[in-house]
Amino acid sequence: MPIAAKEISIDQKIKIGAGNSLFLIAGPCVIESQDHALFMAKEIKKICEDLRIPFIFKASYDKANRSSIQSYRGPGLEKGLEILKRIKKELSVPVLSDVHQISDIEKAAQVLDVIQIPAFLSRQTDLIVEAAKTKKTVNIKKGQFLSPHDMKNALDKALSQGNEKIILTERGTSFGYNNLVFDVRSIPIMKAWGYPVVIDASHSVQRPGGEVTSSGGEAKFIPFIASAGISVGADGLFLEVHDNPAQALSDKHNSLIINRLNPLLASLLELKKWRVKHKSLL
Repeated sequence: MPIAAKEISIDQKIKIGAGNSLFLIAGPCVIESQDHALFMAKEIKKICEDLRIPFIFKASYDKANRSSIQSYRGPGLEKGLEILKRIKKELSVPVLSDVHQISDIEKAAQVLDVIQIPAFLSRQTDLIVEAAKTKKTVNIKKGQFLSPHDMKNALDKALSQGNEKIILTERGTSFGYNNLVFDVRSIPIMKAWGYPVVIDASHSVQRPGGEVTSSGGEAKFIPFIASAGISVGADGLFLEVHDNPAQALSDKHNSLIINRLNPLLASLLELKKWRVKHKSLL
């Protein structure tokens, strides 16, 4: 028997899952500066307000899994959380960032509305359990090395702490060296457990290690991955968005330039409406 879809309330501002509107998790991959993060959050919020799309701002305070020791990682825990706290307060939007170690979780939970478990750490039991203990919403990204069915184990780890505010995110699966592929079956497989599922259209077009000392990517395919994910039932969309991807300090090859965000979201809203209307055919 199908499990009833669960609705999650985030910071008492937005509701996701259970048939609610398409929602967006978006922002630059990493916090490059306070001014840049605030600018990006303002611009994305304007677009989402115009389209009436619930928005969660995301940016990493520390990219601990960069390819090279020389790569920019971010401002760090303390400074990064200060910046995210300011964005949350001034713009009244929920904020998300990823945690890479248990010692970060207590401080991160004081600011973040959504704690994200990175794909590479989606099998780290203690990290998931400690994040779930905060009772904050936890977004678990599917590891590139996992099948969608394997994510039930990650979900159960979070549920073991009595926290049902869980999001599962598809971000592509390893397909040989330096390449990923998005299996559309992943979305309905994970949705069958009743929790909101997100399609990460930015990391699904990433080419891990494709630039030798950094990851590559094919941003031109972001709209196709996003459309495919929404067409098979994804509740939300995850995007890395930047005003000048060529100058981005992380993931420049798989970031969507911000002037393409509005038309992409508008098309996805129409696609989601079509899917709802023709649900009996799917």
